[in-house]
Amino acid sequence: MGMNVGTDSTHEDEGIVDINTTPLIDVMLVLLIMLIITIPLQTHSVSIDLPQGNPPPPTTEPKIDTIDIGYDNAISWNGQPVDEATLQADLRQAASEPDQPELHIHPDRLADYRTVAHVLALSQRLGMTKLGIVGLDQVMDDQ
Repeated sequence: MGMNVGTDSTHEDEGIVDINTTPLIDVMLVLLIMLIITIPLQTHSVSIDLPQGNPPPPTTEPKIDTIDIGYDNAISWNGQPVDEATLQADLRQAASEPDQPELHIHPDRLADYRTVAHVLALSQRLGMTKLGIVGLDQVMDDQ
């Protein structure tokens, strides 16, 4: 009553017919690496005209107009005291120049904010684009 499981007498005489693929894979990888190494690199280039060196500095200094606002809210244009109408005329003339000058506004630390804001708004309204407040270091020293 015994039973022989797993053995088949017809297949015992045949050998293993599967091919060992490990050496085949190794040879193929070596051939692939050799092929990759020997293929010439294709270089794609784009010709770009780069500037040579630093550009020369500007030959002329920009014109600078100054507006001083005193502690008593008195306004001066380039050191000369002016009233509202003269300030508007000077700003309009400066804004109409082809090479617009820089406008430096020097407010005193005791000047009213309303006066400084009015001068800034007036400058922008009349077309001044290069303007800035100068002299904030005196305010920063007090803090």
